[in-house]
Amino acid sequence: MIGKITGRIDYRAPDHVLIDVRGVGYLVYCSDRTLAALPGVGEAVALFTDLVVREDLMQLFGFQTLAEKEWHRLLTSVQGVGAKAALAILGALGPDGVSRAIALGDWNAVKAAKGVGPKIAQRVVLDLKDKAPGVMAMTATLAEANGEVEAVQVIEPSEPKRRPAPALNQSAQSEALSALNNLGYGPGDAAGAVAQAAGENPEADTPILIRAALKLLAPKG
Repeated sequence: MIGKITGRIDYRAPDHVLIDVRGVGYLVYCSDRTLAALPGVGEAVALFTDLVVREDLMQLFGFQTLAEKEWHRLLTSVQGVGAKAALAILGALGPDGVSRAIALGDWNAVKAAKGVGPKIAQRVVLDLKDKAPGVMAMTATLAEANGEVEAVQVIEPSEPKRRPAPALNQSAQSEALSALNNLGYGPGDAAGAVAQAAGENPEADTPILIRAALKLLAPKG
């Protein structure tokens, strides 16, 4: 299994890049969002990857973060969602957007992805709703343990490093979700409230997210 590659971009296409790794070229398919964040031709790049093997085809898919890769894996576990449809969803929403859409049951947001119809979007939300809290909690841990993918030095020691934009308050979301679970709220309800609170205030820290989520969870009337 090829889990990560580091090299230089030989060329860019609408849905993939060719990365040269010391003379070996790897064709890597990426979401629109990931492609837009990659450097230009001839520059260094590093991507987490997932090798998808079919009976008559092998394709390599690339991701900027392990959270994005995990969401791609989960999305393709849904019946009717192939690897490229999962990329389309991630390209339209990003990992944080996918997490919020599923936690909130917002299948219309998923349907906004190119080539994804309402039935598939509803199935994605239904099948993955119970898994969204786990991915939300995992995201901060992955970021702390592995860091964001950087364009590392490939040949010259002076090769500059590139950092992608920091993810939104993932650590605060994870801590708020854990706190609500400890208070006895169900994983689905807690994830939905935290996702909504984070969407309304992306810069909120853990205490603010907890208070906002508790207000959303409070009985109405």
